[in-house]
Amino acid sequence: MAPSSRATTVASSPLAQAVADAAREACDTIAQSRLPRIAEVREQLEAVAQWAIGERAPNGTAALAGPPPMVAHEYVELLRRVLLDRLAAAAEVDGCDLVRVLGRLEEVAQAWKETDCGRFVSRLTGTDSADAVVAVAHDIRSPLTSILILVDSLRRGQYGPGDPARDRQLGIIYGAAQGLATLAADLIDTARGDRLTIGPATAFSVTEAMSSVGQILQPVSEARALPLQLFPPSVDGRIGHPAALQRVLLNLASNALRCTESGFVAIAALEVTPTRIEFSVTDSGPGIAADVLQRLFEGFQSERMSLRFSRAGLGLAIVRTLLAAMGGVLQVETAPGHGARFFFELELPNAR
Repeated sequence: MAPSSRATTVASSPLAQAVADAAREACDTIAQSRLPRIAEVREQLEAVAQWAIGERAPNGTAALAGPPPMVAHEYVELLRRVLLDRLAAAAEVDGCDLVRVLGRLEEVAQAWKETDCGRFVSRLTGTDSADAVVAVAHDIRSPLTSILILVDSLRRGQYGPGDPARDRQLGIIYGAAQGLATLAADLIDTARGDRLTIGPATAFSVTEAMSSVGQILQPVSEARALPLQLFPPSVDGRIGHPAALQRVLLNLASNALRCTESGFVAIAALEVTPTRIEFSVTDSGPGIAADVLQRLFEGFQSERMSLRFSRAGLGLAIVRTLLAAMGGVLQVETAPGHGARFFFELELPNAR
């Protein structure tokens, strides 16, 4: 939207200047997030500022005609917050003019929410956001499950003789699909926290739980040429929550495989007392830097965190939630260049 003569006329008023400055500051803030097409966002915010400033005609109506610009509501909200911060220390501003400008900014925000994209985002951030996230995650997980089944069948030679190079590539595909499927499951369970309940304790085999994790991750281990070592406890039969334990170990071990280039990944169960077991996942990877370690369990990390864990941090949130329900606490030992060791203790009485 090109600047009009009306917008130029009012550009000298304190409120008009504050709106224009707020638009520039908001755009600078957005630019720091490395958003692509920042020039387009800058142009959109300038158009919003000019449309919101619009000089009033003698009859009290807006002199600038036309519909409000189509700009994502989060940008408009940022512009509004910056504007109010600036006005807190600005020269005297006419209250009626300020109410009019804020009203016009609300019109811009509402206009975007009525678009198809706006309605979708509003659903993701509204009262039914959990259901929307679950629906999207289900859409992601369904085809991934098919991919996992097909790739596993190809690797096992069910459709013809195998080839080492092909099997290695299939292992990489399997690992990527497994990671995405796990992320989809994490999204579903995070959105529906009640599904993270672990139910009553039952008798189970610790060795079988660890072996199940090893079988799931075997294609990834083979594709990366990283042995996945398993060290079960001497006393196998226990009473606890095998599904939750398996999910915790799967998440930690898959993260370890993803970040380790050479060496090994090990899952171990060490008996601390006759009824208490320490589980650990150890890798020979690069370790975790001290500054990253401090923010390890915070969600939605910076790009640096994505080198080891997802930026959303859903996997670790799931792990900590399940461990808390089982009476355990996740801990980590690491040193740059010397790998990492995630461990926790659980009370698991002997099954008799």
